[in-house]
Amino acid sequence: MALGHEAPDFTLRDQFGQDVTLSSYRDRKAVLLMFYPFAFSGVCTGEMTGVRDRLEDFLTFDTEVLGVSCDPMFALRAFADADGLNFPLLSDFWPHGAVTTAYDVLDEVRGCPRRSSYVIGIDGRVTWSVHHAMADGRDLDQHLHELRAAVDATP
Repeated sequence: MALGHEAPDFTLRDQFGQDVTLSSYRDRKAVLLMFYPFAFSGVCTGEMTGVRDRLEDFLTFDTEVLGVSCDPMFALRAFADADGLNFPLLSDFWPHGAVTTAYDVLDEVRGCPRRSSYVIGIDGRVTWSVHHAMADGRDLDQHLHELRAAVDATP
């Protein structure tokens, strides 16, 4: 997905069964979308608990963090409860990987998202993206910097 293009809109259920719609943040907040392969896996758990531990840093300036995986909602609830994850974890379970496919990050062999992140500006456009190998964790400092830059660039 090219920088500057409008991010594909979606509505997914979070770990509590509540609908979350990306476009509901438009004109209000920048969004960090973090696609991750599997709840409870080692690297994903490390990343999501890292976000949990720094959530105040991420949310101090008109932003939202959304985790997205193809795990079912009930698995995401157990994942959030087990690790104290206090931000929305969205289930792209059914139709399987529809949003993940729209963002071109579905690993069709494994049936899960590739480890990818997008920053969506307040105007709903993609301002930054990064993709990692399955076994490689994200640099949360870089993510925080890019999210802050998206907010600062808003007129």
